[in-house]
Amino acid sequence: MSASSSPHRELKVNVAAMRGHRERIDVRSPSEFAIDHLPDAASHPVLGDAERAHVGTMHAQDSAFAARRTGAAIVARNIAAMLEGAFARKPHDWAPLVYCWRGGQRSRSLAHILNEIGWRAVQLEGGYRAYRRHVVAQLQTQPGRFRYKVVCGLTGSGKSRLIAALAAVGAQVLDLEGLARHRGSLLGDLPGDPQPSQKSFESALLATLDDFDPARPVYVESESKKIGRLQIPEALLAAMRAAEGIRIELPQPLRVELLKGEYAHFLADHGALAARLLRLVPLHGKSTVERWTDAAKAGDWDTLVGELLLLHYDPAYTRSIGRNFPRIADAISVSPFAVTEGAFQALARELDAPVPVSSSI
Repeated sequence: MSASSSPHRELKVNVAAMRGHRERIDVRSPSEFAIDHLPDAASHPVLGDAERAHVGTMHAQDSAFAARRTGAAIVARNIAAMLEGAFARKPHDWAPLVYCWRGGQRSRSLAHILNEIGWRAVQLEGGYRAYRRHVVAQLQTQPGRFRYKVVCGLTGSGKSRLIAALAAVGAQVLDLEGLARHRGSLLGDLPGDPQPSQKSFESALLATLDDFDPARPVYVESESKKIGRLQIPEALLAAMRAAEGIRIELPQPLRVELLKGEYAHFLADHGALAARLLRLVPLHGKSTVERWTDAAKAGDWDTLVGELLLLHYDPAYTRSIGRNFPRIADAISVSPFAVTEGAFQALARELDAPVPVSSSI
């Protein structure tokens, strides 16, 4: 098929215009895709990791010509597999956005063939590199567009449950721990669900902010600078720390009950819990941590959780919240009637209820 017979002129769009293209194809290698990618992008590499390494070695050790010839053959085979497989049933009006690292040969190859067939593929100008610069720039300004309500409370008071309940009743929620896949504490990593990369976390964060309405409040849980190993962007952290607060208060027996439910995986594996508790030896001493480890082995969870709250989590949280959230003293205080889903949803509906507009006669 000649270039002159192409039904569509090959198109490029910049990062600012990419929101109009919801179907996105990432042609980079799987390892590049795993680190980060555009929201909702599908991975269809024109060169796999081993193939890319092989072509790169040829370029360094043989010649650029030999590398291009070999790379073109591999790319052609991989695109043919896509056309016969993943793209075989795409409709005639399919218009995907195609991108690679910097908007070069890898994405151009696929976009050109798709357009020659009759689809209206567009190439992202500047590729992922331009998108990444966009994310970094936007996260310096975008968080300041919103009015936040920061959910505070001692460990086990149900902050994450209230955030989930607010989302369930239709409130605007920025679930940072959900995006980071971590509960933000010593025991906070989720079994079988590793944290994303910092770049991927920031991409997901910006995509969430982009969908918010600045006229409505955004509920977010109080956090320190890091959630697990991930850093919260400075502009967002500053906006959160200047926000009004909502403080959950829950009696300690209910806090213990809630934590036993949320950390059931540690209750089932006291060995893994004991290994984590060893990290607290510098803070609380060997004898105290041994007492906690013995309680875990004996299944005395009420004693263990109660002491961890009293001696470790509560003092640390109290120091941190007072230092980082200066408006906490003025926060409204709320208390769910139980730690059930229904109790937190009732509280969420009460908190996010529209404020009645007074009318004069």
